[in-house]
Amino acid sequence: MTSDHEDTTTMAVDDGLDEISPMTLGLYYQRLFPHELYYKWLNYNAKTPTNDFTHREFSFTINGDVYLRYQSFTDGADFQRELQKLSPNKIDIGAIFTAQPKYAKTLQPGVFKAVSKELVFDIDMTDYDEVRTCCRGGDICNKCWKFMTVAMHILDKALREDFGFEKIMWVYSGRRGVHCWVCDERARKLDDTGRKAVAGYLTLIRGGAEQGRKVNLSQRAGSHPHVLRSMDIVEDYFEDIVLIDQEVLLTKERWTKILSALPDEELRKTLDARWSKNPDVSSVEKWSEMIDAIDKKASKRGSKFGLATFERDMMLQLIYPRLDENVTTHLGHLLKSPFCIHPKTGRVCTPIGADQFDSYDPMSVPTLSQLLREVNSSSSASQSNGANGSTLMSEHIAIFEKFVATLSPSTNEHTANGSGSGGGGGSLDF
Repeated sequence: MTSDHEDTTTMAVDDGLDEISPMTLGLYYQRLFPHELYYKWLNYNAKTPTNDFTHREFSFTINGDVYLRYQSFTDGADFQRELQKLSPNKIDIGAIFTAQPKYAKTLQPGVFKAVSKELVFDIDMTDYDEVRTCCRGGDICNKCWKFMTVAMHILDKALREDFGFEKIMWVYSGRRGVHCWVCDERARKLDDTGRKAVAGYLTLIRGGAEQGRKVNLSQRAGSHPHVLRSMDIVEDYFEDIVLIDQEVLLTKERWTKILSALPDEELRKTLDARWSKNPDVSSVEKWSEMIDAIDKKASKRGSKFGLATFERDMMLQLIYPRLDENVTTHLGHLLKSPFCIHPKTGRVCTPIGADQFDSYDPMSVPTLSQLLREVNSSSSASQSNGANGSTLMSEHIAIFEKFVATLSPSTNEHTANGSGSGGGGGSLDF
């Protein structure tokens, strides 16, 4: 590339850095996207192309909201060329098939089948809208992001301790949630039934918006190791997030939602009357008053009315992870790729280190415009690898590199026709 061309490119970027366009995305894919690490990850082999990559479906959303499914590539260089050529607004990663997806339309029915894919989870902040009071919809802040912190702690421990998975990568979605990629070969080989079993095991909150009590565990389920471990985490965060930050009992509208789940009409009326007289009492004090009243009545009536387990179940309902089960249970479901640029925020979908759950700040994640301005401000950036030429990206690339390094050939030896067995941690009796 000549210096004249480089100068022209820089001038063009300076004129439209804040715009997400084919030009700015093209520069991002050329200079900053971690192509080599990305290929090593999805190929599960540093050198030789495997079916994990060549038979993998990618989808691109390109300018004009054109959605291109069943894209596939011969190797990392082929993927890189097409990425820079099309400059997609979004990349989705799908399953590995019995044949290369780009030939899907030419194959006989029944021949083209999905055979493996990472076990994935999607947690979206909009599913917490009935709980959080600080934001709504696609908006997030540092207060409600703490729900994602708890979700990562709980699910990461369950996946590691109950199922024995080790190759787990968490990724910020770029706007309002997190994705989890479980890359152990045993996880990748799970069929839809196995994926449904894992999702079911991890799902405690059940029921629609009209249902007051969405967690109602039996005594046996309440003593399950996963529930006990989850409660240890919940108890560490509950007061800070739910009662102080979100103030879920501050107003009548809010406390009515909580009291509606209380299986005792007399208690509901008594507490509502007290709080209506003193509505400005903090949620911390109201919660303590409610639990004291419940404990007194439960000691007289026993646990058969659901009072004895109300505190535990409601704490879980208010803060336990809320999964989009469809993303997990269907092998053919696609999920947004790490290192995409989110079209609404311009932020990069960045990996989250296992030691960053409490410190990760989505507000500090670099945007496309910030990255390109940084590259342009460095005289050496145009002659270096993009990941090394951007200090804003260096931390996120380092986390990704550390994760990819765990996918050693001995652990992830490619088997074209192997069948994996699902992990197990026992089932919960609800």
